[in-house]
Amino acid sequence: MLLDQRWRRRPVGLAGGDEAGAPLLAQLTYVERALAPTADLKHGEISELLGGEMAVLILADVPAVLGTTADRLAQWVENGGVLVRFAGPLLAQAAATPEPDPLLPVRLRGGGRNLGGAMSWTNPQGLAPFPEDGPFAGLSVPAEVTITAQVLAEPTLELGERTWARLADGTPLVTGAHKGKGWVILVHTSANAAWSNLPLSGLFVDMLKRLVELSAGLGSGPNAAGPLPPVRVLDGFGRLGDPGPAATALGGDPAAIRPGPRHPPGLYGEGGMVALNLAPSLGRPAALVPPSGVTQTSLSGHAAERDLRPGLLAAALALLAIDLLVALALRGLLGRRGAAAALALILVLPAPRPGEAADSFALEAGLETRLAYVRTGDAALDGKSAAGLRALSRVIGERSTASLGEPMGVDVENDPVLFFPLLYWPVGTAPKPLSPKAADKLNAYMRAGGLIVIDTGSQAEAGGSGDEAPLRALTQGLAVPPLVPLTEEHVLTRSFYLLKEMPGRFEGGAVWVADAQGSTNDGVSPVVVGGNDWAGAWAADHNGRPMFATVPGGERQRELAYRVGINLVMYALTGNYKADQVHLPAIMERLGR
Repeated sequence: MLLDQRWRRRPVGLAGGDEAGAPLLAQLTYVERALAPTADLKHGEISELLGGEMAVLILADVPAVLGTTADRLAQWVENGGVLVRFAGPLLAQAAATPEPDPLLPVRLRGGGRNLGGAMSWTNPQGLAPFPEDGPFAGLSVPAEVTITAQVLAEPTLELGERTWARLADGTPLVTGAHKGKGWVILVHTSANAAWSNLPLSGLFVDMLKRLVELSAGLGSGPNAAGPLPPVRVLDGFGRLGDPGPAATALGGDPAAIRPGPRHPPGLYGEGGMVALNLAPSLGRPAALVPPSGVTQTSLSGHAAERDLRPGLLAAALALLAIDLLVALALRGLLGRRGAAAALALILVLPAPRPGEAADSFALEAGLETRLAYVRTGDAALDGKSAAGLRALSRVIGERSTASLGEPMGVDVENDPVLFFPLLYWPVGTAPKPLSPKAADKLNAYMRAGGLIVIDTGSQAEAGGSGDEAPLRALTQGLAVPPLVPLTEEHVLTRSFYLLKEMPGRFEGGAVWVADAQGSTNDGVSPVVVGGNDWAGAWAADHNGRPMFATVPGGERQRELAYRVGINLVMYALTGNYKADQVHLPAIMERLGR
């Protein structure tokens, strides 16, 4: 995405009468303070300001501009400038002349309207809600903002469509009209606090920002007139370079030109550069449809990783013993018979028994509190689960007193699972049903207070139809209690953070927990089922950078997903410890009685 001069802080010119020695009474004091943080402000006469770079010109109580300056100002607006004018005593007096001002969006009536005058209000007028199709749409109108004086517009056929803001009685407060490529805008009250308290409100700041945003920046000024020659263009690798002979200048509106060989993406125009980007002309990304005859192979079909450390360590110890024997024999400290006997002893040493591997796994899992995930055999899915639980364990250590070790992957058929407070179980695209031995093991795990988090998010990511058959086949044999949708009153939503939803990499999916009416373990659900791909939202690489995008909420959704994970772990560790907080309103009501 290339940024041109339209993305710069817009230069805004300020011109108009001033009150010497009384800054709070000056016409432009409140305009300057409102725009100073977001725009480059320039003071001066109109003729001086037109000689420099300027996207917006604000005139405070300036009567009709005459002579060559008026012609230059009109041409500047035609080329794309935005002229904003504020009313005042001088403009109201000039409105009484029969000659209409061509640099006003509407014709004005002479005399104006003020509190206590011939055309007066009974009370100061407030503002009506802004139209939904105007530039101020969405801005809230404070009740304390009132207008005591204004200039009136002549009622014409086009007055309604040119009115951007009204008073409560329907009279226009802000009017605007297109003039060429630019805008002519009139605020029918003063820029200072003489005619209203609008300049003293935050609404005044927001309205001025919206008016400045109507400008297209410097790219719409006089420097951008005519064809724009290419200056720097992008190649197929996204690198800026000199334009080739096929690149031609842009003519007309750059926003209407589609990038191509004649107009490659890049920067155009020698003076105020205009960026031509490729992204706006691209359609929505779609999955690649392979042509017929192409064979597709999934990486998940390959064998899972195998831990070679025990065998390599045993081989290293054997080589070390043989090296020791050879060294002793060469030094004459060990006879032939002794060497042969020692070598035979090494060769007949018992190999590690299968139970020793289970004991090693139990020691590693039991000496430190860890989270665990079910190994599915899909390398990509298992890697995501490991990275997600690793990042979640780090975040829990940073935000709470819980200290978790490195998460472990478990084979539910062979590995013990009773050591883990939480078992994360991602559902792949082709889950395998459990054997009776594994089902009995998981049932014992749930009866002992363990929490199984079943996440079907990977199935949804792969384009699954949401059919419950794979999940039912996977959990066949498990003593899963009746499930109900998770509500805000459940203790899981407030075990650490107060949550109203349970997003992960995706959002909107229902989360199911055991029905508290018929559950065991003192009302603690032994299983949580969802489809938002929580591990995908938690997963981070070794540098702490997220591995997957969270859609559609971005990083805010990722933060909420981390909070969901923390609540799940705290729920697994503490059970219904905070269940009383769920019933706090009822408890307080009883205490009140």
